[in-house]
Amino acid sequence: MTQNELLRTILSTEQPVPPKKVSAELKGLGGVRRDEFHWMRNRDDVDTLKYIEAENAYFNEIFPHVKNTSDQIFNEIKTKVLETDMSVPTAKGAFEYYGRTEEGKQYPIHCRRPRGSVDDSQEEVIIDENVLAEGREYMGMGASSVSPNHKLIAYSLDFDGSETFELKIAHTTKAYDPFDIVYDTYYGVVWSEDSNYLFYVRTDESMRPFQVYAHKVGTNSLQDTLVYEELDERFFVDLGKTSDERYIVIDCQSKRTTEQLLIPSEAPLSSPKVFLSRQEGIEYSIDTHENATYLVTNAYREDFSVVFSEVSDPYSFDDEITWVNLFELGEQDKVEGIEIFKSHIAVLLRCNAQLEIRLIRIKDLDHYQIPTPESLGTIWPANNAEYDAEVFRYGYTSFATPTSIFEISLSNYSISLLKTQPVLGDFDASNYVSERLWAQSHDGTLVPISLVKRKDLETSSPRPTLLYGYGSYEHSIDPTFSISRLSLLDRGFIFAIAHVRGGGELGRHWYEDGKLLKKTNTFYDFIACASHLVTIGYTSQDLLVARGASAGGLLMGSILNLRPDLFRTIVAEVPFVDCLTTISDPELPLTVTEWEEWGNPLTDQATYDVISSYSPYDNYTDRGVYPFLYVSAGLNDPRVSYWEPLKWVAKIRTTTPWAPIVLKVDMGAGHMGPTGRYDSWRDESSILAFIVHSVDSHYQFDGTPPKQVLKGADSAAQQP
Repeated sequence: MTQNELLRTILSTEQPVPPKKVSAELKGLGGVRRDEFHWMRNRDDVDTLKYIEAENAYFNEIFPHVKNTSDQIFNEIKTKVLETDMSVPTAKGAFEYYGRTEEGKQYPIHCRRPRGSVDDSQEEVIIDENVLAEGREYMGMGASSVSPNHKLIAYSLDFDGSETFELKIAHTTKAYDPFDIVYDTYYGVVWSEDSNYLFYVRTDESMRPFQVYAHKVGTNSLQDTLVYEELDERFFVDLGKTSDERYIVIDCQSKRTTEQLLIPSEAPLSSPKVFLSRQEGIEYSIDTHENATYLVTNAYREDFSVVFSEVSDPYSFDDEITWVNLFELGEQDKVEGIEIFKSHIAVLLRCNAQLEIRLIRIKDLDHYQIPTPESLGTIWPANNAEYDAEVFRYGYTSFATPTSIFEISLSNYSISLLKTQPVLGDFDASNYVSERLWAQSHDGTLVPISLVKRKDLETSSPRPTLLYGYGSYEHSIDPTFSISRLSLLDRGFIFAIAHVRGGGELGRHWYEDGKLLKKTNTFYDFIACASHLVTIGYTSQDLLVARGASAGGLLMGSILNLRPDLFRTIVAEVPFVDCLTTISDPELPLTVTEWEEWGNPLTDQATYDVISSYSPYDNYTDRGVYPFLYVSAGLNDPRVSYWEPLKWVAKIRTTTPWAPIVLKVDMGAGHMGPTGRYDSWRDESSILAFIVHSVDSHYQFDGTPPKQVLKGADSAAQQP
């Protein structure tokens, strides 16, 4: 492939043209906005489908120019993966449960065998997801839960990516022949202790999970009992169980407030009882031990603390509970969660953008911190199914270390490695090195960057670099291993994560400083990280690729408007780019609960002004610089509606028709993309192939557009 062929092809191929422009008036606190593509929200408009089909046809016309590389990367992934493999079995009662995969099959197979088995000769296949997916273009499993008596299984299926599920109950020996079916359910199912009742969640018309129902096994679902209904539109409902399995927990959460209700698992017809009434800004999570009740809460400390009470039955206790701090925390420590066992409590902490696990012995509060082999890695609790376990399982990974499952004795803290993710071929972890860098943002804040590259990569001159970012919902992007990423690293790429504000990497303040009226810090932080990588010579503007998805896609749209000259390529997957319109429409899925993340532009002028200032769709103009854009959407996406990326691309095309851009709309999936592993590898290989070819070299447009195509000396976008 000759240099620049991809961009030459894109810019010489006739682009899709939106079938029409219809000016719609959108009224808000800032006055009236006019939107020429508002009509695309209507899926029944024939022109909407016509335009989607045109964009997909254009994508399919461009794709052959990267197909060879895409196929190469797919084969590289496939040859590195041990396709027939199994997870570490997890003991529960009389059985060990595990999943496995088989070469040539898209989906996992759920199995069990008698506890203590030394091999799989007594294996019992409970569910083969490949059987469930037969004849389907899409199949997603939302829940899979075996009953406490091990005789029944409840599982839920989504066949179009809408995240609305069919919940099925069957005997574990006849999983494909369900005797009960409940329609229109959501994530989250919990069994009662006697295995006679199954609790599940339903959503309202806006896809907000707001109801909990109890289904009596063997009865018609029309007879199911409404156990709880959440009327406050800011709150989502979920289900869980305490570690000792004595209580079913109904979890009601907004973005900043929690209320949890308890139902004794052995008495499932009991009325749910509020544990601690909701107080604005107070978050908590209850868990129980046979002798005490524990709470993770921000009531006493911004970055949460673990407190306990000797109350052993919080459902029956009616007096005010006195809480005692479990242990002292450092100034930079943030509590992420706990798991309780008969003898120990495992505490997951985050400190200075790193995760750690501390084991606390209940009888004397003795501490033990689980060691990690690298300074830049990720540790987390693995599958620990039994309260009275004598060992604790945890997972560890890093940029260079494949996912590994360990087991630590709770009696003497000796550690055993149970399994490391196999990587076939000539993979050698010592060929890769990682490091932590810090970039100074626009306001002087230092922003961490996690980075990996080949040890033998020559960095005396700039190298192609992929910088990933998210920065919302206090979600942290931690260093993890990726087989597909090896295909970039082995081609001479550097991979980096910008831990921007809005995420949770540096504690609650890091999140608070990147949301609501401070949201623009997220964008400036990412730009600072990108600029730092250029300044230190690791990369250059012609070799720098930015990538983000969902709320990270909003980040991608914003940096396109702020600093298009800084990036050669921007990959925006299912991007939240029409945010002002969406957050201003309470009839859309998720909008009301999102106001605590983004603000309410319907009632607050400052919020309206801030969102209006960064909304990628509303702020796109001709800046004279046009990085290559790869954009994706899911037609059935309930989180970021398909019309957001569709409208955004339409506006870019009509504003700057010489901008190189491709849009792929998945017609049979939602927010998460393909579910089968081979389909997922194909999808990722396609994206990586576009990335590889887009940075081949600088390209100047052969014609005479009014501005430069990729890099302009007089860019209207200046560094903030």
